[in-house]
Amino acid sequence: MTVKLKQRNSEYHDLTPGQSYVVIGIEADDYRILNDHGRPYLYPHDLFEIELPYEPGDWITEIGEEGERYSYPAALNAPGFFEDFFDGQREAIALFWRVINQRLALAS
Repeated sequence: MTVKLKQRNSEYHDLTPGQSYVVIGIEADDYRILNDHGRPYLYPHDLFEIELPYEPGDWITEIGEEGERYSYPAALNAPGFFEDFFDGQREAIALFWRVINQRLALAS
């Protein structure tokens, strides 16, 4: 899935208006993307317009109690994965970049 930032937002200086971003996961309907600094942060979905709606077939999707959507590649779908990533755990960082580099290669 590819999205484009609709307009500049004063809360999110790390995103560029009109820039396309590959969605690497969905969490409570928000998009996890690599921002302009190469960090995988979550952003509100309403900041973006969808350019390409295709989602990889290997994503695991779950629907929360209030109908919110959670969807990630299987390798990144473990509870606490992103906490481990941001805590600097080498295994999580290596796995993340391996999965993301494969994804980005397919998206280009």
